[in-house]
Amino acid sequence: MRFLVLWICVAACASDDANAAGDYAITLTDRDNGCNLGNWTSGATSAAPVTLTQSGNNVTAVVNGLAGLALDLAVGGHSYAGKVNGTTLELNLFGTRSNTAGNCTYTLNARIHAVLDGMNLTGQVDYTSATNGNPDCAGIASCDSFQDLSGSRAPP
Repeated sequence: MRFLVLWICVAACASDDANAAGDYAITLTDRDNGCNLGNWTSGATSAAPVTLTQSGNNVTAVVNGLAGLALDLAVGGHSYAGKVNGTTLELNLFGTRSNTAGNCTYTLNARIHAVLDGMNLTGQVDYTSATNGNPDCAGIASCDSFQDLSGSRAPP
């Protein structure tokens, strides 16, 4: 009887969340540039090595190499944090690098929405602004620039 109770507890506590951990070779394709970010050409591609670590449904994605350096310069960091729910990943990188336009002060935030299918990851990276609410922010207050994301995980 004790084993039955233990089995029921293990079955109830088991997670249906995918194991997303690993090293990924990601390709990003620039799409709409609503935030007028520099060095952005719609349709241009770039590569990004990304390492995902996972504890339960908590996931961290660290962007490495030149792509990580570019994120550091644009956003102020290169490490996303979020959750996996089933095969869907939602991760955020809240910007710390302050930018100005007139009396507008703002940071850029990045959000990854992706789906894991076996060893493949596909989705989108959205870049949006967080402003101080000054009227000079009108041109960037509700902007959205995004990239398509696709890549694969190296075999264990």
